[in-house]
Amino acid sequence: MKFLNLFGRLKSVVIGMIHVKALPGTPLGCMKMSRITEEACREAEIYRDAGIDAVVIENMHDIPYSFSVGPEVTACLTAVCSAVRNICPQLPLGVQILSSANQQALAVALASGLDFIRAEGFVFSHVADEGLLNACAGDLLRYRKQIGAEHVQIFTDIKKKHSSHALTSDVSIEETAHAAEFFLSDGLIITGAATGQQADPRELREVSKSVRIPVLIGSGVTYDNIESYIGANGMIIGSHFKEGGHWANAVDPERVKRFMGKIRELRQ
Repeated sequence: MKFLNLFGRLKSVVIGMIHVKALPGTPLGCMKMSRITEEACREAEIYRDAGIDAVVIENMHDIPYSFSVGPEVTACLTAVCSAVRNICPQLPLGVQILSSANQQALAVALASGLDFIRAEGFVFSHVADEGLLNACAGDLLRYRKQIGAEHVQIFTDIKKKHSSHALTSDVSIEETAHAAEFFLSDGLIITGAATGQQADPRELREVSKSVRIPVLIGSGVTYDNIESYIGANGMIIGSHFKEGGHWANAVDPERVKRFMGKIRELRQ
């Protein structure tokens, strides 16, 4: 199984989030690339030293997000991801490029030697705060094939956060999961309504029972509620690992160490 081969375990994989500082050309961009890269590498070292299972790199500070992601974003994230790969040569690494720049993320992963991407809008349309987002599975998997990146796994959000799903209100999350599995997703991601908000443990149980591919939690996991998600194949954690529990802050080494200590006990 690809998931097991990548992470070395099938359950409770902990994936720490690096929110890269605002990149050149974005409204909040004010740092030189050397400093942006240094900050990302510093946080990668914190995660690595705490014994985390994997890391995903994301341009969340590039607000407001756009569907028209310029070549400078792809180039800058390739530089950042390559530097993080050098810092963490053995750690599974992934990337997400907002908003919905899934083909660009695959290109960055291929060029930087990363192992997976997180993709939005894989199946079904929805309305995000950036606008209407349509399904991309067919084009994305063909692009992965064309560039020779089939070893890069694609983990896909379903009924994702920061979005209205009125367009598909008659399609349950289980049906959405089935569609993503049928369209060859490598794993599903369930979230709460927004960054840092808790996902529904009931949805985790129901989706996990309805598909045969990995199911990950993509928001809201904390030290205090980890027991509700220990059965997930993976947990992508950003906000809880940051100073004060806020996504925009720096990674707090003590928060990461404390969380990893607890999950090691729960795994036994």
